[in-house]
Amino acid sequence: MENSMSRILIETVVKSTLKGLRDDPERNIRNLVDMALHFSGGRFQQQFFGTAQRMLENENSPYYGLVRDLTSYADTEHLLRFGMNLGYNSCTYGARRIRQNEEQLGHNIPWTILFQMDDRSLDHLTQYDAAISDGEKLGIYTWMLFAPKIPSQLLGLIENHPDSAFFLFCEPEDITDDFLDSVSELKNVMLAPHYQEGQERIFDKLRALGLPYSACCPYSEDDLEMILNGDLFASVQQVRPIFAALLPRPDCPEQFRRLTYQAVERSRNEQLFQMFPWELERDNQKIDEIISDDACSAFFDPNGYLLEPDGERSGLCLFDDGLEAVLQSACPKKRSEVSAK
Repeated sequence: MENSMSRILIETVVKSTLKGLRDDPERNIRNLVDMALHFSGGRFQQQFFGTAQRMLENENSPYYGLVRDLTSYADTEHLLRFGMNLGYNSCTYGARRIRQNEEQLGHNIPWTILFQMDDRSLDHLTQYDAAISDGEKLGIYTWMLFAPKIPSQLLGLIENHPDSAFFLFCEPEDITDDFLDSVSELKNVMLAPHYQEGQERIFDKLRALGLPYSACCPYSEDDLEMILNGDLFASVQQVRPIFAALLPRPDCPEQFRRLTYQAVERSRNEQLFQMFPWELERDNQKIDEIISDDACSAFFDPNGYLLEPDGERSGLCLFDDGLEAVLQSACPKKRSEVSAK
């Protein structure tokens, strides 16, 4: 990615603001959001920063505490690089490229892609590398890797794409000292360990190394009561993640997914917790809808097959067809949009 003048200016301002957040987080975060809203050119940025501005009018907002805590332990260079990749490369520059490419190519392009990976995936790292390169050309700069047992073997893939932001979902037992030594060298990845009571020490390790992190919370019908009454969020908040990423298990019925998303939205809008609850399925689609009107998503299983919305395997394979061909087949633009071009 070329270092455009706008990116250089934004990065300079963000770097300066990050240094000031430790001393006066309330004033500096408000100034940063005000500036971002003033210079926002896209619909997603305007909606996101407009919402953030309204939330920060609450002087008792727990998000001030989140910022204060984050800047107290996290490596500044890691925050800057990951934040720029996610905020500028993906949601600004990338969003603009997605809209341009959708109009030119005639199919939808998701703002993020999810890869479910295991030992079988390791035989196809070359294909994943090519898919990420192709995705970046389309405007995709956020990638979510669900990689229990193999996260350490994906760090080379992440290193190959310094302009993208990677969320790496893993299990607590995957986070060894050697793995953390390697992760500390990368600035474009955020770990999201599976949150489990009794495994809090894993998150303490991440803090001690200055690594910003999130927590992954797979959920099913059995977890609904804890989600609706806020007990799950209150429990996860104890490890102080940036995001609490809720991921529906394959057998979770649609009605429970919908209720979970409503609980997530309510907790954010009412600013109930010192973290951002995130329902991966619906929140990702919501962002995509804002960026390009016609929401789409892409979740690939370990064999490279695109999954249908109901979790069933489609006939489209990333390893055989390549990312562009899969998206062209699976994500056509709505007929009304195509005819309007």
